[in-house]
Amino acid sequence: MNEHLRRWQEAGLLDESQAAAILQFESSLDGGTPARLRWPAILAIAFGALMVGAGSLLFVAAHWDTMSPAARFLTVLFKVALFHLMGAYFSERSPKLAMAMHGLGTLALGAGIFLAGQIFNLQEHWPGGVMLWAAGALVGYLLLRDWVQGTLLALLVPAWLVGEWVEATKLGWSMAEGAERILAVGLFLLALSYLTIRRFREDSLLRKSLAWIGGIGLIPGILAVIGTTHDHGWWHQITLSDRLGTIGWSVALGLPLLLAIHWRRRRAWMNGVALLWAFVLGFMGNWQWQIYAWCAIGAVGLVFWGLHEARRERVNLGVVGFAITILTFYFSDVLDKLGRSLGLIGLGVLFLLGGWLLERLRRRLNASIAGGAR
Repeated sequence: MNEHLRRWQEAGLLDESQAAAILQFESSLDGGTPARLRWPAILAIAFGALMVGAGSLLFVAAHWDTMSPAARFLTVLFKVALFHLMGAYFSERSPKLAMAMHGLGTLALGAGIFLAGQIFNLQEHWPGGVMLWAAGALVGYLLLRDWVQGTLLALLVPAWLVGEWVEATKLGWSMAEGAERILAVGLFLLALSYLTIRRFREDSLLRKSLAWIGGIGLIPGILAVIGTTHDHGWWHQITLSDRLGTIGWSVALGLPLLLAIHWRRRRAWMNGVALLWAFVLGFMGNWQWQIYAWCAIGAVGLVFWGLHEARRERVNLGVVGFAITILTFYFSDVLDKLGRSLGLIGLGVLFLLGGWLLERLRRRLNASIAGGAR
């Protein structure tokens, strides 16, 4: 904040009295807390909220067997209402604490939905419970417009869709042939859409939160797509129907692309290129070296994507993905063709020289982004 005020003063847009008034106003919104105490206060609130939620759940669990069905249901309702009422009470006094309480209320709603199903022995269809939970998060986000509710919504809606897909395509303890591929490609593309939502340093907390979720899920998503390219054996005897396949691919490819268009506008064409890359990867079958080459191309593409939009996290993830591709190729296709001593020597050289070169390249790329930002 101070940096922006200084730049505006240097540009002649603000004088000293106006800058001081803005600083005083922003400080009053934080309850007079100095900027250096902001993050410790946020961590304390977050940790305290988690402890309160966990403690209340343990208390209910300890007395669950002694309660009647009516008492159990009233307890569940009370917990959900209590957290949201506490959030409403602190909305003017401490907005961050209010946000944490409302977040606990939405989390308690999910627990309440599944506990209510257990209390009244409702018909088992667990994706329906996740759908109701996601609907509650949607209502919370529409009413509160805070990043906690938005993050919960961004996690719960995909969880509901995944649950419905698993239930629609499961055959005993497995899934129909092709269903896992659609699921893996869809989750990878969704993680990529979340990752690429960030564009500026001053992005909202919701965009930052979604970018973290996307970054955490990106590489596991690629590994899941690669895992579905191979033939898994005799248990996939029944292929996916054309109707379910059309629905699945439409959601898996369309939903992440629509989100990218909504968030990134004209820049969403890059997400379209990534969509084609992931779709081709999912159908590569048992082409071993082609998969490695395709993954290396994708990692390099992510690096250039990060350079084009000045996003360091994409550069870092691209470098990590390239390193994982090289190491996997060495272990699966090179190490067994060498002797034990030569294999270990080669692995050591790969770690030392390759790691040093990649880290040096990563630093240079990030330095070029920082230089361009200035």
